[in-house]
Amino acid sequence: MHEMPLLRDLLILVGIAIPVVALAQRLKIPSIVGFLVTGLAIGPHALGLVQDTAEVTELAEIGVVLLLFAIGLELSLSRVMKLGRIMLQGGGLQVAATMLAVGGIAMALSFPLEQAVFFGALLALSSTAVVLRVYTDRQELDTPPGRTIIAILLFQDLCIVPLVLLVRLLGGGGEGAGSTVVEVSMGLIVVGTLVLGGRIAVPWILERVVGIRNRELFTLGIVFFGLGAAYITASFGLSLALGAFIAGLVVSESEYGLQALSDILPFRATFSGIFFISIGMLLDVGFVSSKPGIVFGAAALVFVIKTITGTVAVMSLRRSFEVSLITGLGLAQVGEFSFVLATIAKPYGLMGSGDAEQIFLGAAVITILATPFVVAIAPGISRRISRRLGSPDVDLAAAGLDDSEDLNDHVIIVGYGVNGRNLSRVLTGAGIPYVILEQNGLLVQRGRDDLQPIVFGDGTQTEILDKVGIQEARTIVFTIASANEELRGVTAARHANPNIRIIVRTRFVRAVEELKRRGADEVIAEEFETSLEIFSRVLKQYEIPLNTIDREVQAARLEHYGLHAEGGTAEFRLDALANLGVHRAIEMVEVEKGSLAVGGHPVAMDLRGKTGATVVAVVRGTNVFYTPDPDFSFSVGDTVLLIGEEDAQNRAREMFVAGSPSKE
Repeated sequence: MHEMPLLRDLLILVGIAIPVVALAQRLKIPSIVGFLVTGLAIGPHALGLVQDTAEVTELAEIGVVLLLFAIGLELSLSRVMKLGRIMLQGGGLQVAATMLAVGGIAMALSFPLEQAVFFGALLALSSTAVVLRVYTDRQELDTPPGRTIIAILLFQDLCIVPLVLLVRLLGGGGEGAGSTVVEVSMGLIVVGTLVLGGRIAVPWILERVVGIRNRELFTLGIVFFGLGAAYITASFGLSLALGAFIAGLVVSESEYGLQALSDILPFRATFSGIFFISIGMLLDVGFVSSKPGIVFGAAALVFVIKTITGTVAVMSLRRSFEVSLITGLGLAQVGEFSFVLATIAKPYGLMGSGDAEQIFLGAAVITILATPFVVAIAPGISRRISRRLGSPDVDLAAAGLDDSEDLNDHVIIVGYGVNGRNLSRVLTGAGIPYVILEQNGLLVQRGRDDLQPIVFGDGTQTEILDKVGIQEARTIVFTIASANEELRGVTAARHANPNIRIIVRTRFVRAVEELKRRGADEVIAEEFETSLEIFSRVLKQYEIPLNTIDREVQAARLEHYGLHAEGGTAEFRLDALANLGVHRAIEMVEVEKGSLAVGGHPVAMDLRGKTGATVVAVVRGTNVFYTPDPDFSFSVGDTVLLIGEEDAQNRAREMFVAGSPSKE
């Protein structure tokens, strides 16, 4: 019988991974953690179900290629440019500070300069895959920490290109420095050629491939670009992963990037899973158990250093200490790209002894496994530390406010995003006093440039709310994007002022009930309001009367979002119009109960003389009346077709809606 050891190992690998990853999902833990645990369990240092890891490692290299290719596709150079200062300043400072701190400690421990710099680069990167998955599951990507952490992670992902070249330069040592510089220069030329040539050639080729209209051919072309670029960089002594990453960036800039990403994602999920399992198999559990103090101490040191450097980097962006610390805690783990760098550096001897490699692997796996739990407790830890450092300082004078004169019977707006800015404009026009709370330093500066009464502070903290006069405020409006922060803010506001009116803008209908239970008076769910806007615009395209659409929208709102939450359907009386060919220039209005038109005749009402609009037809059921007889009278539910100028149509519409002027 022909033996197939690779197939056997893959079968074991996938078979064990299925229940482990399923359990991880049930526990709301990223699948990467499940893959690492699987590798730990089946590797040669634990159960020993897979003894020879060489073949699995080769598959893992393919996984790295597809992983970086997909990350390149998800990135976009134009998207990166939009992040601008946040990414460059925050990400640049975080990476540089981490490299300096780690490198300094390594040199203090008598490691050579080359190794010290390499260790700094190795630990400067965080896990994009793990952090984004955790923040996505917690629905916190659009929060101040979430937006900042995305920008820094993007910068780190882009750093893989120069860091790979740096590893080659460090690996050359002192003796072959000249030849290494030549090789690195050649690598830069190769990278530049791939980027520039790819941006010209790839869209041109893909356009012709798409013209053939064959999905399989398109997918083959995308895979060819990724593997081809990986092969080219490897041929010049660079890594396979670097070429794949560059290819992904190039393809993402074309109009076919989104489709390419959807085609690659299934491959990435499978092979990147194999990659993380292989990392778990490399960790010697026996070594960790024999030297737990060293391994866990190294993990704790990495955690502390990266938390501090991340916090300092975010504070440089003028974020609050609380937001900065939450972000720093989220960046405290070792990233997947660090394993790529370690693989590249191993032939050069930069990893050092076998013990050093195991210490790194152990510390890296521990920090990754801890990430979901650290992110979950980060807000609470940050708040407690912030309070111990002293009561938050709210600078009302900088916002042009006086505590005794301006903050009375006012509105507190929490968040200066699109909704906050629009609300502030309306309140300004109405002459209603208000104050804005915002944690993003850049938005605070923007508000002050707009001459808004905006202060830097967290509107979910009781201490901050007290300083902006919540006891004297009439209304507080939360326009932030995090469900957890909304709940915390509503609870704090209701506790501080039991009589205040609390209005919340939330993203999902499912959050409405809990927000109201916590004390919110009104909750506007974007998810539901969007659905109302969509169905109203669709109905307008079919020329349904505007007052009919408005009535159905209001009915849905009065049912407390029951249409969306319970899956019910509204009862529309629009069948008579389904097959009616009506020109768009004609206005249509439905006769409502209690309107002036009920029981009236088109001629006797002198509609044209009073409004300037003319009735051209009346739809009742399946019948259409063009020249009503003398006995005709308008009934509730009739659809009236009007023609005339816009002002005339507006005046005429008032006669057919409820609450119209008295007949007298």
